[in-house]
Amino acid sequence: MITATARHILVDNEELCKQLKSEIESGTDFETVAKQHSNCPSKLQGGALGSFSRGQMVKEFDQVVFNAALNSVQGPVKTQFGYHLIEVTKRTDK
Repeated sequence: MITATARHILVDNEELCKQLKSEIESGTDFETVAKQHSNCPSKLQGGALGSFSRGQMVKEFDQVVFNAALNSVQGPVKTQFGYHLIEVTKRTDK
């Protein structure tokens, strides 16, 4: 079974999502941006979602987490919850 560890930032609109991605790519710390802007309770942990397996997250989120390159910020990814920036920090095949 493949599991992934990821962190994310959830916001209400695509424009803000793109702006935050740009800030992170310019050197602003992902964790800091998550704590300041994310709508998800995970913002208290800097956006960290812990470890999970395929199928535990919504389809659009899952697709990115289990296919994207590690340690690079992906997004905006639109789901029923809003727009996400996602960074996969680890993937293991158990």
